[in-house]
Amino acid sequence: MVAALRSFLLSWTSVTPVLGVLVLALAWGRDLGPVFVAVAVALGATVLAAVHHAEVVAHRVGEPFGSLVLAVAVTVIEVALIVTMMVSGGPEAGSLARDTVFAAVMITTNGIVGISLLVGARRYGSTLFNPEGSGAALATVATLATLSLVLPAFTSSTPGPVFSPTQLTFAALASLVLYGTFVLTQTVRHRDFFLPVAADGAVKEDDHADPPSNRATLGSLALLLVALVAVVGLAKVESPAIEAGVRAAGFPQSFVGVVIALLVLLPETLAAVRAAQRDRMQISLNLAYGSAIASIGLTIPAIALASLWLPGRLLLGLGSTQIVLLALTVVVSVLTVVPGRATRLQGGVHLVLLAGFLVLAINP
Repeated sequence: MVAALRSFLLSWTSVTPVLGVLVLALAWGRDLGPVFVAVAVALGATVLAAVHHAEVVAHRVGEPFGSLVLAVAVTVIEVALIVTMMVSGGPEAGSLARDTVFAAVMITTNGIVGISLLVGARRYGSTLFNPEGSGAALATVATLATLSLVLPAFTSSTPGPVFSPTQLTFAALASLVLYGTFVLTQTVRHRDFFLPVAADGAVKEDDHADPPSNRATLGSLALLLVALVAVVGLAKVESPAIEAGVRAAGFPQSFVGVVIALLVLLPETLAAVRAAQRDRMQISLNLAYGSAIASIGLTIPAIALASLWLPGRLLLGLGSTQIVLLALTVVVSVLTVVPGRATRLQGGVHLVLLAGFLVLAINP
């Protein structure tokens, strides 16, 4: 037991969160200069460590709770990044929440889903999943995205793509209600809808390794909290360099939101691909749609609350090009999910949609 504990404490996933906090303490309030590269490496490594420990906790509690834990952990990182960068960015950062949430929706519903389908179908010919659970998750994503990101572009109470205080309050409360309802459905009432299925529709038995002990789980939970603190602080320190890099590349300011979404969702993408390689496509879809739901359902209420002291207006309404991309993504996703099985073609279609989003984000 002593040897196992020593191995756990000396592993890179255990050391990295602590090093992240140390780097944060050394870099806080200083002009980074060329050191920003080292801080960026520390930030990326800490994000990977955070998701690893979230996966350990997830393995202990089992599915679909595991996907929920991972999605919430990633969303906490995302919300923290958005709020810290909006505070440092001033009034010009009023659209950062919208850009980041929309990017997260496009990356999860097209990027994570597309890569997972492509990997799974290439190995097994076609991928199987439960259309009832995946369809319910997709419907929640579409409703949340429409209420929070599409409607502000069409309301008339306030000029611009902005909600009035009453409308923003409703959107925040509706997001929380939908998120809570989805979580209850996923974990209590219809948990079997979100478990991997076999060709005959039966739920697959989990063939993973034995779950970690209570001691290891509690250790990972503590290190997950430390890693989240480090990620939030390092993102605050690194945010000027991210914004400067986007400007230097000649990209629109809105691309900062894409960078944030790519940063926080990369480790989760790896987790979804690993699940697809194990013929657990339902887990991949749980991660993708669960992250999209958490991204909107938790970010919008948090940003609505933060808007009470943040400078400037909170721009939430999407532009016409983004609305078209969102509508096309919903239609294609419905056609992917309804049959309960998919091939490489569906994966390729989703990845082309993601590529179109990235191209138009760089060159609107």
